[in-house]
Amino acid sequence: MSYGIEFVPGNITVKQVVNYCKLAESKDIDFAWITNHYNNRHCYPTLAAIAQETTTLKMGPGIMNAFTDTPAAMASFACTLNEISDGRAVMGIGPGDLSTLPKLAINPEKPVGRLEEAVVQMRKLWGGEEVKKSGMKFFDYDGAKLTGVSLPGKKGIPVYIGAQGPKVLELAGTIGDGALINASNPKDFDVAIPIIKAACEKVGKKGFDIGAYTAMSIDMNEKKARNAAKIVAAFIAAGSPEPLLQRHGLDLAKVANIKAALAKFDFKTAGENVDDATIDAFTIAGNPDTVKQKCEDLLKSGVTQIIFGSPLGPDMVNSIRLLGKYVV
Repeated sequence: MSYGIEFVPGNITVKQVVNYCKLAESKDIDFAWITNHYNNRHCYPTLAAIAQETTTLKMGPGIMNAFTDTPAAMASFACTLNEISDGRAVMGIGPGDLSTLPKLAINPEKPVGRLEEAVVQMRKLWGGEEVKKSGMKFFDYDGAKLTGVSLPGKKGIPVYIGAQGPKVLELAGTIGDGALINASNPKDFDVAIPIIKAACEKVGKKGFDIGAYTAMSIDMNEKKARNAAKIVAAFIAAGSPEPLLQRHGLDLAKVANIKAALAKFDFKTAGENVDDATIDAFTIAGNPDTVKQKCEDLLKSGVTQIIFGSPLGPDMVNSIRLLGKYVV
């Protein structure tokens, strides 16, 4: 079992992220995952700064995609981060945010095939190969090779696939070393884990790391913790397909109200429509006893890495300390 933590360098600075990561490392948290959004501070220099200020923490982007970044660029970055961190780099990569990419004038066609080719080519490049044409559809490199970076050797760099739908979950089990699954409730892992395990068994893979990329909010005061999780739960509910909402028995009318309110940036009304069932479906929120029990429930479902994701709680420093004391 391992634990990770997510930071979004949007409302917090790079220096703050680094300090939070140092605190997380002191609390025996194993991984730091830094989000990748074009409108925030870039994850690459943020990760490099973390690498220089920590000693045991593993770190990587959570997550890159092969629409905004090429496999060659990501491979070069991963090798550079691995060098700076003395072998602690990991690579999170997924099909891409299909709601964001069109805003960047990117048509996200065939995201699963593109993701698969990107992982294959990255591994060849950081394995020291000269990658020649092979008939690939998206990244058919013609003599590409990393020549000015320190390569990670035979062990390579662990690849974690950001996965939600069945096709990407299957791909994760087939080609990944781990998966990052945006979910906080065992019901969702009861659906996802069998797909991953079947894919792993098909290729004879063992030791796959199943990461629960949770929306976490912890505080000694249960009410404060749950209030801090409301807006995150609102956004998740608004973006969830109806079958997922039905899986958790949520009130579809309330979810419709949440969607309408968020579309108008009316966060007050959105929050008023987030009930306890919605918070419990999409977040882990409460006092240390509540959070610890919910994390244990995830472990029983087959999760092997719990990632403490945004918002963490009403006070980020206090939340990290509480997670280290009561959960890790």
